[in-house]
Amino acid sequence: MIEFIRGLPKAELHLHIEGTLEPQMAFDLAKRNGVALPYANVEALTQAYNFSDLQSFLNLYYACMDVLRRSEDFADLASAYLQRAAADGVQHVEMFFDPQAHVNRGIPLRVVIEGLSSAASAARERYGISVLLIACFLRDRPATEAMSTLEALAEHRDAIHGVGLDSAELGHPPSDFAEVFAAAGEMGLHRVAHAGEEGPPDYIWQALDVLGVERVDHGIRAAEDPALLRRLAVDKIPLTVCPLSNVRLKCVENLSDHPLPALLDAGVVVTVNSDDPAYFGGYVVDNYVALQRAFDLDTATLEQLARNSLDASFRGDVRGS
Repeated sequence: MIEFIRGLPKAELHLHIEGTLEPQMAFDLAKRNGVALPYANVEALTQAYNFSDLQSFLNLYYACMDVLRRSEDFADLASAYLQRAAADGVQHVEMFFDPQAHVNRGIPLRVVIEGLSSAASAARERYGISVLLIACFLRDRPATEAMSTLEALAEHRDAIHGVGLDSAELGHPPSDFAEVFAAAGEMGLHRVAHAGEEGPPDYIWQALDVLGVERVDHGIRAAEDPALLRRLAVDKIPLTVCPLSNVRLKCVENLSDHPLPALLDAGVVVTVNSDDPAYFGGYVVDNYVALQRAFDLDTATLEQLARNSLDASFRGDVRGS
């Protein structure tokens, strides 16, 4: 079954490149850049990957991110992920990154985008993967800062294909970013947003009706709202679901409690993704395998999930496609 899943052509649509920073690479980049990590060794850092909620994860996530300083750091990080993704049968990636998290610690936006774009440009020849970049705004930072970030991204418009909304969800509704997403739409950028992971179903409604998103990232709490499920199914709004992440961050207690079967039964377009795989214990095939074992999914359902990921992607934007 694992080899069957690995052989399925698929896209990964919910992948934070900063979340692919494996402990060994974190220490290698720390040494390269003279950064002191607050952990004695790789083993100690690995043991720290035990989270009680989204915020506890974010605290570690941002601490480790400090090792990313040069364009080659971002290129190496992305290349390592893309090599792993290729082995998992991934043909297309829409890669999230957090501009504010880097600029706010003194890393020029140009450095970040040059590194990621370098890896993305080489990915088709090296790994047979097409890559689009999606810049995510940090929802726990002011919307004015997000707007300034969007203005800075305009200088790199050829490299950026979409915007998203991530970081700590509770208390930071999508509607706070209405003007930013409207401006992004005017720039011709695709729009997606994290909603309904820890936040309520209302956040998903806001993402749809206020931000005008084309996909909802996570969205698992839609299962609590029958009207919302109908809306997602009728309008064919995809959800980029990340099951192992949901368990690690205590959004569901056990994978057997995950609402994926209810979402599928409601006719929602569900895709399977890894989110921050270095931190959550699994890359994309690991997520498929975990779901198959938890719910005894048949091959037809697995094929549909993989097909959904390609259909829900923006790969028509890829040059030459």
